[in-house]
Amino acid sequence: MTGPSFIDQVREAVLAARTVYAGTPHDATVAEIQARLDGPLRVAIAGRIKAGKSTLLNALIGDELAPTDAGECTRFVWWFHDGITYRAIAHLRDGRSVPTRFSRDAGAIQVDLGGIAPTDIERLEVEWPSQALRTMSLIDTPGIASATAALADAAQDFLEPDDERAAPADAVVYLMRHVHSADVRFLEAFHDDEYAHASPLNTIAVLSRADELGVARLDAMESAERVAERYRQDRKLRRLCQAVVPVAGLLAQAAATLREQEFRLVVRLAALPQAELDDLLLSVDRFGTWPSPVPAGERAALLRRLGLYGVRRACALVGDGTVATASELSASLLRASRLDDLRSLLAAQFTARRDLLKGHAVLLALDSLVQRHPVPGSEVVDIAVERIQSSAHELVEVRLLNALRSGAVVLRDADLAEAERLLGANGAAGWARLGLAPDADAATTSAALSAALARWHRRAENPLASSAVSQAARVLVRTCEGLAAQVAAIADT
Repeated sequence: MTGPSFIDQVREAVLAARTVYAGTPHDATVAEIQARLDGPLRVAIAGRIKAGKSTLLNALIGDELAPTDAGECTRFVWWFHDGITYRAIAHLRDGRSVPTRFSRDAGAIQVDLGGIAPTDIERLEVEWPSQALRTMSLIDTPGIASATAALADAAQDFLEPDDERAAPADAVVYLMRHVHSADVRFLEAFHDDEYAHASPLNTIAVLSRADELGVARLDAMESAERVAERYRQDRKLRRLCQAVVPVAGLLAQAAATLREQEFRLVVRLAALPQAELDDLLLSVDRFGTWPSPVPAGERAALLRRLGLYGVRRACALVGDGTVATASELSASLLRASRLDDLRSLLAAQFTARRDLLKGHAVLLALDSLVQRHPVPGSEVVDIAVERIQSSAHELVEVRLLNALRSGAVVLRDADLAEAERLLGANGAAGWARLGLAPDADAATTSAALSAALARWHRRAENPLASSAVSQAARVLVRTCEGLAAQVAAIADT
């Protein structure tokens, strides 16, 4: 008979903390920790200034909510979560929470701060009924390495608190236009080889504005994918994030919110003589200013929405008859943006690992609480947290994955690829860990499990292997045994 699951152990530790801290000034803090465990994943969108964070967040939600200009409302952290009503609350650094009025007219939310200085706001929480936000709350952060020190500090403090608090986000999507030294420095600071804050499993890198890497050519996203593949093979980046995916964020946002009049404008452009259209699409300047029967103001507005790559792609799709309606164009542009690739990755790597990611974040929060604010009996919580962190196989797997990607444990190439896959680098599902198709039958799954278990048993028992390799093999044996138990449980149902 197996013991309680990882998430059940975490929940027991939280309940112990509720008992210990009941009636103390920190009772509300424990209640917040418990709510965090039971709530949706908190995924932060981070990156350097102008990386396209707000634009990508809007695309993921499927609505233009987050402001994308450089106004005062981009100077603090925004939280977006699902709710039963529409409201915005400013949480101030002095601990107060102030409801704020907001307006929205076919665009981003405009918040009336009512005289509150942006620097006094810790975060602005937006409750918005949304299917996209039901399993994942999204957090928009100010730019890393901003020219304004206060903005850079706000993002850094949120994602990596320096006062031993647990980071508010369970996972991070980090945007970069290319790998800049500031990106690497941030990811290195955000991570910790001893699993204190983050791991490759809770960080995904996005090549944002990916269409610009290919100079907005029709094959720009294919060029961006080749760049992303090079980054995926970079050992330093592999240690810092689990995947690198290219996304044309502006196009994704526009596709998700495409308007009928924009489709009609594309139809008018596509109907122009080919030579005239080619001249218009030669550059951003030409498209916005070149003489044409289609007014320059309308073209400029379309360019702001789609970008040059998006306009070129839209005109090509309409011109060759591939699409005939606004909904068809929206779907085609969404595919071209590669946003669905990111969504699939988020589902496989974040949503499927909800218990691990949230449980880890809650353990950190409990550990921070008992270290900073001990009370009589809090040692019980401290012991429970330490026991879970040291013995839970899910966390042992993550530590091993970190060690493999950092080079602290060295396996030969063939073994390394299989080890990372078994540890969940390609997805948490059993079929993904075994390198099988999602619809693999029981016989195929059983055969793959038996072969993997035998291989790693041999590695564990090899007298010539180093102690680090033997220990890694034993962890992988335990992983295979766990997968076998899951398969058996499914077969019994």
